[in-house]
Amino acid sequence: MTGPELVWDLGAELGEGPVWDAERRAVWFVDIKGRKLHRLDVDDGARTSWDAPDQIGFALPADDGTLICGVRGGLHRFDPDSGAFELVLRVEEDRPGNRLNDGFVAPDGALWFGTMDDREEARTGALYRWDRNGLRLADDGYGVTNGPALSPDGATLYHHDTLAKTIFAFDHRDGALLNRRVFARLEDAFPDGPSVDAEGVLHVGLFNGWGVARFAPSGERLATLSLPVQTVTKAAFAGDDLRDLYCTTAWLGNAGLRGDQPTLGGLYRLRVETPGLPQARIKV
Repeated sequence: MTGPELVWDLGAELGEGPVWDAERRAVWFVDIKGRKLHRLDVDDGARTSWDAPDQIGFALPADDGTLICGVRGGLHRFDPDSGAFELVLRVEEDRPGNRLNDGFVAPDGALWFGTMDDREEARTGALYRWDRNGLRLADDGYGVTNGPALSPDGATLYHHDTLAKTIFAFDHRDGALLNRRVFARLEDAFPDGPSVDAEGVLHVGLFNGWGVARFAPSGERLATLSLPVQTVTKAAFAGDDLRDLYCTTAWLGNAGLRGDQPTLGGLYRLRVETPGLPQARIKV
């Protein structure tokens, strides 16, 4: 493994959701509070940014060449050629204090995503699955949702309640979730966005934890990949061999530390030994 390299010092207030787009050879990610969608082209380092209609929690590639984005109030389709956002589906009209947070594309093309109270006070967050059959509530009662992520065999789904410092695991069968249980609890940081590598090791961004924690499928904490900033929000595998780990960071809640940590909110890259899993596309 090689040490962390700062690849984009953009100072995102709440950088989140890195995702590999192999077709475009680019990494997409968002600044939730900054209401921005960003793209880094890995070959030439070109950087492009777009304004989102509201707070944007994730942007994930779809099979028609667009991205499906979780914007406060609903799912939007984003056209990279025109830069336009189009509302596809309203979400949680009965929970006006909520916003969409993290998301994940399953191998079958379904979109999983979570919601949360924007004030981070009420436990009104929920986990949803969206596919060609429509939107389905999968779990409820979260403070701050993060994830989900799937094991390589698809049998285990991981999902976090960040406020509770708890990672949950579920049995996953054909899009249904069973047997919710505690996978791990953290004491030293808040578990943020997760990703899984080809060996089934769960990689969890550590909000206020200076890196990315690695968990074995048993729940044992193996190690922490260290970064030079303390607010790491998510790590995602990218590159031709899926061994480039891109990490988003944030200064939300830590604005006073930017003097000592001026690259808070930057996008980092680490080179790791074990590759990640291929990025699926949403079947729209």
